[in-house]
Amino acid sequence: MPERPEEPSPDLVERAHLMDAHGFSPPLHRYAAPADLTEVIRRFWVPVWSLPPGEVSVQRVLQYPVCQVVVGPSYARLVGPHTGLATQELRDSGWVVGAMLQPAAGEPLLGAPVAELRDTHRDLTMTRFPAADDVVARIRDLMAGDPESEDRRREAVAVIAEALRSLLPVDEEGVLVNRIVEFVEEHDDVLRVDQLSERTGRSERSLQRLLARRVGLTPKWLIQRRRLHEVAGRLRAGAATGRRGDLARVAAELGYTDQAHLSRDFRAVTGLSPGTFAAEPRSE
Repeated sequence: MPERPEEPSPDLVERAHLMDAHGFSPPLHRYAAPADLTEVIRRFWVPVWSLPPGEVSVQRVLQYPVCQVVVGPSYARLVGPHTGLATQELRDSGWVVGAMLQPAAGEPLLGAPVAELRDTHRDLTMTRFPAADDVVARIRDLMAGDPESEDRRREAVAVIAEALRSLLPVDEEGVLVNRIVEFVEEHDDVLRVDQLSERTGRSERSLQRLLARRVGLTPKWLIQRRRLHEVAGRLRAGAATGRRGDLARVAAELGYTDQAHLSRDFRAVTGLSPGTFAAEPRSE
């Protein structure tokens, strides 16, 4: 497998976030993982919002193939990878401190194959997260004081980072699954599972078993999700420039049989046609 690529650009990070139907997204503060934890943590994310009384925003995310640690005022969870479109209702005022983990971190924290956490979550205190009660209490104390404070947000993510140092060093298999997922995400010419199998030197069956246990998903899912991220990114870019683009060309470039196949995949996961998504307003 290739060496670990550099941290994705801000544009790549945004590909997963579809926002709500009105183009609204709360202020989302992102922080890089400490250098010694890049095999455990991808990045931290801390949204802070304040909506008018009675207003609800449904945020939509095409999640990456990873688990996440999510701490809010009333819950703390280890969230598994979501196979469809993940949604979250926002209302009133609030905040969340989140850590997007690397694929390698899911199984050690869950203490079981990640497939058991697919499309669901578990209370953080019911996992192997180190000193979960203390970590959650410290984060809530920091954020309750002033979630708009940059210093407090940085302190909160540092609390999670320090706890997750217990996962070091990452085992050899964990490093491998990190590389496999990164390779799929960074190479848009990987269109079939047999290509990934050839690259890793593992049979397709062996690859499926490994990813089911450590990532909770199939190799085919990884490829499809990367392509849908690319579709969403191109539709968003086309809308921003006033050019809707040629969906048939996009379909061909991303390895779809035809435009109809791309549209079916996009609608099946997001509930929207590409045209409807492209026509939605953007606040970016």
